[in-house]
Amino acid sequence: MQDSNMKKIAIVLFIGMVAILMVGCGRYRSQASYEMPSQVLSANYDGSYVIRVRIRARNGAIAFTDGQRKAVKEVLFDGVAAGSNGIEALKPICFDKNIQAKHEDYFNAFFSDGGDWTKYASLKDKRTGTTKYERDGKQMVETVVVTVNRSELKKRMQEDGIIPAQNMYEL
Repeated sequence: MQDSNMKKIAIVLFIGMVAILMVGCGRYRSQASYEMPSQVLSANYDGSYVIRVRIRARNGAIAFTDGQRKAVKEVLFDGVAAGSNGIEALKPICFDKNIQAKHEDYFNAFFSDGGDWTKYASLKDKRTGTTKYERDGKQMVETVVVTVNRSELKKRMQEDGIIPAQNMYEL
């Protein structure tokens, strides 16, 4: 009788351990799948570019703001990958990888909430149906179309002495 009780306890413990292992091996969600690189969709004649950005946020309002900020940061520091429509990839405006550390106070003020970055990013080329929403637990993953005025942004960085002015000759 003791032997059958021991067998029952061993079977229950074995089933319990298998159940715990099965729950622990659930569907693995990698955040890397949501970290798609931004893509250039089109170039405008005024020196601005339309960029598709994928951003993770708690709600839509935050996603639009963070998407615009991310697009400006990528144009400045990382560059933007080419889209599928034949537009070439954008090279970063600031080639120096340590420029953020060198001018930390400047960029902290520039990218603060309501900072000067807002002058160079807009949602003017956003069209109905271009924003896509996906849920991932408590956060939303959105694909946002942002217009970044690259030529004005580059001019501002040159005027503020962050990057050297090109084609400027002293006479």
